[in-house]
Amino acid sequence: MLPTEHRLRRREEFAAAVRRGRRAGRPLLVVHMRSGEPDPHAPGESAFPTRAGFVVSKAVGGAVVRTRVKRQLRHLVRERLSVLPPGSLVVVRALPGSGDASHEQLARDLDAALERLLGRGAR
Repeated sequence: MLPTEHRLRRREEFAAAVRRGRRAGRPLLVVHMRSGEPDPHAPGESAFPTRAGFVVSKAVGGAVVRTRVKRQLRHLVRERLSVLPPGSLVVVRALPGSGDASHEQLARDLDAALERLLGRGAR
């Protein structure tokens, strides 16, 4: 499970990541990321914690499939929180093919998208 302090919950947070962030698309998912901003009120802390949200539409599949994909994505993002810049907003949007994809395929696409967003991917 993704800890509460690392979850995006409000519509405005999702909108900020999608509209004002960078995007990296892969065959199974699209990752939107807005870099962190310093928190002027937190002494010793330079930024809010990295937070992530997930969008899995009905195009992915039925309720059972969508829930499985969301759980897999939450698990994958939780493992990668340490490589993301502090204070970042991340939205992972599952594309229709993700309902049939394996855990390894989702992990590969997520890693490739994050590498591209973090500037580590080769063009």
